[in-house]
Formats: sequence, C-alpha cells, structure tokens
Amino acid sequence: MVRSIVKYPAPGLEEICTPVNDFNSDLKELAGDMLETMYSAPGIGLAAPQVGVNIRLIVVDVTAGQEDGHQMVLVNPEVTEHSGRQKEEEGCLSIPGLTAAVERPSWVRVKAQDLEGNEFEVEGEELIARVLCHEIDHLEGILYLDRLSPLRRDLLRRKIKKLIRAGEW
Repeated sequence: MVRSIVKYPAPGLEEICTPVNDFNSDLKELAGDMLETMYSAPGIGLAAPQVGVNIRLIVVDVTAGQEDGHQMVLVNPEVTEHSGRQKEEEGCLSIPGLTAAVERPSWVRVKAQDLEGNEFEVEGEELIARVLCHEIDHLEGILYLDRLSPLRRDLLRRKIKKLIRAGEW
C-alpha cells in the first residue's frame, strides 16, 4: 500500500525515533508499504518518520526499483564507521522539489537488523553511503537542511514558507 509522505515542517520529522523491539507482521507490512511508497514517489530511500511512523526503520534502493537485488531494509540502523568526504546535491521526499549540496562521508559501515531481528552489517560507498546517512539522519530527527550553512538553510526555509503561503506545498 502506498502511504502518504509527510512533508516538512511536520513536527514528527524532527523527532528522535524509537528503537524497534517487536519484529512482527506489522513491521514487515510497514517495510513493504515503505518500499512501495518509495518506488511510487519515486525515490531511492525512505525512513519510517517520513510516512508518519516514529520507529527506527529505513528502506533503500539506489536503483529506484529498476534493478533486482539492490533493495535494503534496515531496522535499528546505526553508522559504526565512516571515512572520506563527498559533497553532492541531495534531495528529500519530505522536501519535494528542493535540493542542496550536502557534505557526507564517502564510505560507511552500518550495523542493523533485518525484519526477523537478525543483526547484519552493510558497507556502502558514494551514493549508497549518502543515502544510508541521509535516511539514518531522519531517525535522529535531522533533515538535510540541518546540514547546510545557516544562510543556505534559511533561504530554503523561506522558500518553503512562501510555497506554504501560496498553497503549493
């Protein structure tokens, strides 16, 4: 089922999410819905708070569903190691139509659990590292806007306020 994506400045987007302790059918259903929602947007990553659920769950597929075998579902993910730097344009399904250059690590190692509660690790470089960091930030209540210079952040927030006033957001 495709769910509605929560748009900034919805308060739930800036809250720290609760760890998942129940690995049940509801969690599996939510993960499936999130993948379907991400693909229909279209996007390459989605965090549970973006669909209004305050738990530590993300889905990622850097091919946007165009290639099999790239889909990742990570429960309670956390970056355990990172290195390098990259600065690229970044967008967000909760901040549609706006992008900005954001600095992120160029390599990360992430520890997570699967939908059964089994622990695993995943490593990613470049785009995968960027998406993992972006989505994990969501679980900490951090938006890519928060990673910008104060001037750039204020400019984008003013644009969003103007769009809201015009009824276009």
